Amino acid sequence: MKAILTKIINGEVLSRSETCAIMHGIVEQRYSEVQISATLTGLMMRGIKVDELLGFRDGIIETGHPIDLSPYDVIDIVGTGGDGKNTFNISTCACFVVAGAGYKVAKHGNYAATSTSGASNVIEQHGVKFTADADVHRRNLEQCGFTYLHAPLFAYGMKFVAPVRRQLQVPTCFNLLGPLVNPARPKYQLLGVANLNQMRLYSSVYEKLGTQYGIVTSIDGYDEISLTGDFKVKTSVMEKIFSPQDLGLGIVKPSELYGGETKEEAADIFDDILSNATTEARRNVVIANAAMAIKVVGGGKPMSECLALARESLESGRAKEVLKRYVELNS
Repeated sequence: MKAILTKIINGEVLSRSETCAIMHGIVEQRYSEVQISATLTGLMMRGIKVDELLGFRDGIIETGHPIDLSPYDVIDIVGTGGDGKNTFNISTCACFVVAGAGYKVAKHGNYAATSTSGASNVIEQHGVKFTADADVHRRNLEQCGFTYLHAPLFAYGMKFVAPVRRQLQVPTCFNLLGPLVNPARPKYQLLGVANLNQMRLYSSVYEKLGTQYGIVTSIDGYDEISLTGDFKVKTSVMEKIFSPQDLGLGIVKPSELYGGETKEEAADIFDDILSNATTEARRNVVIANAAMAIKVVGGGKPMSECLALARESLESGRAKEVLKRYVELNS
């Protein structure tokens, strides 16, 4: 660790294998909290580099619980979180819409960190029992097209840095890792980020991983397509700023995206959306994000077709049927 800290102090960039080894050392409890704190603080002050982030990602997956869902070519829809907007569960709603449109979705998530309700909160509110059993997840994909991977059951390494992260009380590189450590290693991913710097960082990461990706950010700071104004989309073949009008959708007020005061209220909002008994603003935001995910999987499909597929999934009730069947299988 002394050699690693010396490199960081001197401004040198660590290799992917070095940060992977650090993660293994953290899990094996070979480092003190002071050493871990110094490493994380130094990396964030200098700015985490692509290979350094990838090494930590490799280490978390290698020391975690493996799961093979590769035959299904799954997509994950996820946000980095931390945008401070307390929106309703947009990404999670979009997952069920995409599954209702006939695509396989393996959502990776956790309890809320900065909002009222995270993906794990809203799914658990429906009585779902989380599991790491690969057979259960494969059955879910076969029977309803959706499965949910509760992060603490897979990413064991995160718990070993949790005490240090709590004491530091400032973001570290581990705040960036959540979207990258889906244990299913999805072939496709739609990621929402809160700013353009993160968009550049993650696009470089995905290029090295070979993931077929889409990254979205709203110019006013939402880590999803919020329709509150213009938003930027980056994929391996395209980088463009869109307006809501480009999708044939109206502008949404920030207050219309509010996620509620309690987990119960958040779950009610979630259910209303999937029951197609919600406001036009909420419906359109979910459709926009689901359509972009379909665009990532569908490649050459025009955006108008992706929007139509997402809308039909939601308004026909197929998205709600996916949720209903998933809850039946996992309660």
